[in-house]
Amino acid sequence: MEKPKVVILCGGEGTRLREETEYKPKPMVTVGGMPMLWHIMKIYSHFSYNDFVLCLGYKGEMIKQFFLSHELMNNDVTIKLDDRSRDLVHRAKGAEDWSITFADTGLKANTGSRIKQIERYIGSDTFLTTYGDAVSDININDEIAFHKKHGQACTLAGVHPHSKFGLVKAGADGLISKFDEKPVLLDYVNGGFYVFQKEIFDYLETAESCVLETKPFSQLVSKKKMSMYKHDGFWHSMDTYKDFLELNSMWDQGIRPWKKW
Repeated sequence: MEKPKVVILCGGEGTRLREETEYKPKPMVTVGGMPMLWHIMKIYSHFSYNDFVLCLGYKGEMIKQFFLSHELMNNDVTIKLDDRSRDLVHRAKGAEDWSITFADTGLKANTGSRIKQIERYIGSDTFLTTYGDAVSDININDEIAFHKKHGQACTLAGVHPHSKFGLVKAGADGLISKFDEKPVLLDYVNGGFYVFQKEIFDYLETAESCVLETKPFSQLVSKKKMSMYKHDGFWHSMDTYKDFLELNSMWDQGIRPWKKW
């Protein structure tokens, strides 16, 4: 049976991370010297999902260039200038066993439109999808098993992010009794890491205005075709420059809960 492909949304401009995204697409912002996109693909690859479809948009050519040159830039290379067919890569270690389809889904397309546009690349009844800006220690196989058990068209990962605001509690006299700089939210939010049935395409349109998380999801909810897989472990997005600093600080300190490879 064909293994599910992994669709990664890589087309957004990342306007809240302009310090990094002015010159590169958001999924190419680095943690520990490697792009977020690479970290996300390594998460899926750890569970042996190695067939990727990247939905490109803003500065998508930089994502193509990274993977086209990745092997050459990370190994010693011998080239013969008058006959490039004889180029030799001296591999220090095996290359990633990844198949990557680069799909140009437009500069301004929203999430639903981007997924609809890659429908022709999806062969199996089930496929995986996530955003190009968040890492997690989620167990992909467990989520897929949950999805199949419930038989829905869509399963999303519900996660507990850290609040971006300090939590302050005060008594009637105004005196602060508690201050928590980075509380973990008790409610679940949409963390991506979706499992879809091909039925999802029936709810999407190629029009740029199609937003996955609005009308399509509302329709699925009303038809009771959407479930949430509760992930109580680590999840962290790369939305702001503060997130960039936090994730890189964690990496530098060896705190890497998403790194299972």
